[in-house]
Amino acid sequence: MARERKIDMVILGLLSHEDLTGYEIKKRIDGAISFFWKGSFGNIYPALKDMENQGLITKSDTSVGERERITYHITKSGRNRLKVWLKEEQVSNELKYETLLKLFFGGSGSREVTVHNIEIFEEQVKKDLRVLRTYYETLERSQGVEDHVYYSLTVSFGIETYEAYLKWCDKAKKMLEGRA
Repeated sequence: MARERKIDMVILGLLSHEDLTGYEIKKRIDGAISFFWKGSFGNIYPALKDMENQGLITKSDTSVGERERITYHITKSGRNRLKVWLKEEQVSNELKYETLLKLFFGGSGSREVTVHNIEIFEEQVKKDLRVLRTYYETLERSQGVEDHVYYSLTVSFGIETYEAYLKWCDKAKKMLEGRA
């Protein structure tokens, strides 16, 4: 089997739930998944083309009038590829935060700039945490759906992680401001 791109698995996972257009795939990634995975049109559409060539998905023209609408559907082969990937034990969990990179090299700047960068990070975390809590409340109301158990677990991971980020932001600002 050729080395799959992780975006392939994201797309197959989304298509395992429903048929989607490329635009709808991007919207799903930018929604709940964006807290732990990113995707762009620049990698979604080439992946769709490659997966169609491999027989993992099919596409159909569901255009309305002059507006082109191509919808993608996962095939049996695509479902099997997704299941194989889910069983793989080797995973990559990379963490990349530019804020931490700037913090690491903060000695070349000033504490004020570093504190400001932490505050920007903190505000984004607070915003994302509000969204995650909204997702969690929605999922709690519909626990009868099997997939919602898995969604709920990823959302609760995000909530607990982001709460820890906020605690760290407070500690880091105090330390940099000489109040530790």
